[in-house]
Amino acid sequence: MSEHKLHLKITTHEKVVFDADVDEIYSRSMQGEFGILPDHIPFMCALDIGVTKIVIGSEVQYFAIMGGVFQLKDNQALILAQTAENGKDIDATRAKEAKERAQARLTESSDDIDIKRAEIALARAIIRLKAASGN
Repeated sequence: MSEHKLHLKITTHEKVVFDADVDEIYSRSMQGEFGILPDHIPFMCALDIGVTKIVIGSEVQYFAIMGGVFQLKDNQALILAQTAENGKDIDATRAKEAKERAQARLTESSDDIDIKRAEIALARAIIRLKAASGN
């Protein structure tokens, strides 16, 4: 394995969520899942709603990423996300309640329901729960 590290910065409009050297990055693009190791060729993609997993030595951290852009060049990785949360900071109870509310909205047979909005709320809640539980 390379002795090099990747430097990863995860940022939103409001704040920097993560900024440190890492050994591995795994995330989800609009085309599917991908993994990045040190000395990877330059790479850029649009991110989907998903969990980003980072590995630092024997430690693993999970982040709920709600869309954005991933770019990598010269072992410098950047995630510009619409929303990003460290899994350990997620309130799992609130995320579970949001999931249940979204599921309830989708099962209602009302014309007032914005189906796409409810589906996105459900996807976000599921990703938050996965990041909080380390999946």
